[in-house]
Amino acid sequence: MLFSKQWKKMDDRMNKSDKEAMEKEEKATVATNDEPEINYRGWKAMPFIIGNETFEKLGAIGTLANLLIYLSTVFNLKSITAATMINVFNGTTNFGTLVGAFLCDTYFGRYKTLGFATAASFLGLLAIQLTAAIPELHPHRCAAKESGECEGPTTGQLAFLLMGLGLMIVGAGGVRPCNLAFGVDQFNPKTEAGKRGIDSFFNWYFFTFTFAQMVSLTLIVYIQSNVSWAIGLGIPATLMFIACVVYFVGSKIYVKVKATGSPMTSVAQVIVVAIKKRKLKPVEQPWLSLFKYFPPKSINSKLPYTDQFRFLDKAAIVTPQDEIKGDGSPADPWRLCSLQQVEEVKCLFRVLPIWASQIMYCVTLVQLHTYAVFQAVQSDRRLGNSNFKIPAASYVVFMMLSLTIFIPVYDRAIVPFLRKIRAKEGGITILQRIGIGMFVSIFTMLVSGMVEQHRRSIALTKPTLGVVPRKGAISSMSASILIPQFILGGLTEAFASIGLIEFYYKQFPENMKSIGGSLFYCGLAGSNYFSSLLIFIIHRTTNRTATGNWLKEDLNKGRLDYYYYIIAGLGILNLGYFLLCASWYKYKGNSDNTPELELHVNGEKQQLDKP
Repeated sequence: MLFSKQWKKMDDRMNKSDKEAMEKEEKATVATNDEPEINYRGWKAMPFIIGNETFEKLGAIGTLANLLIYLSTVFNLKSITAATMINVFNGTTNFGTLVGAFLCDTYFGRYKTLGFATAASFLGLLAIQLTAAIPELHPHRCAAKESGECEGPTTGQLAFLLMGLGLMIVGAGGVRPCNLAFGVDQFNPKTEAGKRGIDSFFNWYFFTFTFAQMVSLTLIVYIQSNVSWAIGLGIPATLMFIACVVYFVGSKIYVKVKATGSPMTSVAQVIVVAIKKRKLKPVEQPWLSLFKYFPPKSINSKLPYTDQFRFLDKAAIVTPQDEIKGDGSPADPWRLCSLQQVEEVKCLFRVLPIWASQIMYCVTLVQLHTYAVFQAVQSDRRLGNSNFKIPAASYVVFMMLSLTIFIPVYDRAIVPFLRKIRAKEGGITILQRIGIGMFVSIFTMLVSGMVEQHRRSIALTKPTLGVVPRKGAISSMSASILIPQFILGGLTEAFASIGLIEFYYKQFPENMKSIGGSLFYCGLAGSNYFSSLLIFIIHRTTNRTATGNWLKEDLNKGRLDYYYYIIAGLGILNLGYFLLCASWYKYKGNSDNTPELELHVNGEKQQLDKP
């Protein structure tokens, strides 16, 4: 199998000592008196998991990458309507991951959720493909003209399209929060080899994910734009079917963690009990005085006491009215909670401020998938002196290419080097990695603004290369000048996006990993909705100014560069907010008062004391 060969090559590149440790330790089993042994297969299960993920992404991205153009050309929607529709769809899709994660952790488990979600995605892609293949399911093609109204979709046509998108929302709601967590489940977290495997898995997972994006944004998008929409959308549907097959073929070797009930019940108990006992005085030496109980079958790691969010500590204060069972558990969990429960809720509360900073950061990524594509539409996309035109949506591939090239370099060269000089497991901390990515995202928007200013200037002052129907003149600026902003976008994702996902998975309690995974996509959802709101505000505000609407259908008559600069300014404010949150943050399992940020003075590390 193709993916087996890929992972074998990767495995051969491992250090001999690490490989021997991996083979020895991954066979370790974990057992309790009442439960069967768990046989962690580690990288042996990856061809099926990564294979499923690759084909699933090839299918989903192969459709969604060019969906903006599809809505504009085949369904005859205006650019601002299509961009808003894409933002709302992406936002709803990403928020849907929270529902999927809750159902996964509470009722179905990751294995069943992934199987159902992949099948739903296939049906959704099939429905969208039919809108292109069957003439009655899309409007008549709009004549190639510069301006004027075109026939839009009927209610029935739009309803069928939305049904397909709805099925894709259901599928993504199950796949996105569970796929990565399901892969992590295959490694033994209690062995050194398992821990190294998990760390490396995050990077290689995104490597193959990005590979799928590159294929979708080149080959599949080209077929859709230049050959046939029916064939171009049929390929992703076929690939999604293959993803279903690959996933179920590996069923016998998967570690299938069962659902343990709603983890949010424990969160609610801590909050309710803390409110009930809010008038109690704080206890001295809470790490000794608070009620301690750890369920014997809990999959969560035991957490030490931390002195943040101390108002929650009152939920674990024992009063004369509280009753305790013979096994040490509270008789009424809605009247008394354990220190372990309190610390798990603190983990959740500590992550939320960091998550809030993700929303503004991801606005940059949203622009690279929407308005940057429109920039390419009104630029010279000819390849050399030939008449071959690169599809506008395919320029996003340079973002993926940047990410694909950088990840192996980072994982195999930069991390080992930093690990030696800094004595940290990942070379740098997760929050430092995220901060670097946010810093690069600001430059991404600044470069995007300067490029757009240059593209517009050439379009207005030099001969153009024709007219895009219903948009405007094509600037003679080569679209290749857009490549630097996409490369910077890829580096941004390599640092911040991967760092954020790793951060959520590692900082959430083990029974909330799927919810932790969904948090990244909820951040993307917030970014999509915030981007739509920003577009609406800019559109309404600038429409009455002397410069006119910044986000006109014809970019040559607007000021998209100003819009990019505003996002860069908001990014600077967001970076400052993130640094404040990072300096205050304590990692899960770290009970001391050491803050995240460090100063380096005269080559020596100086830690900032908590005020």
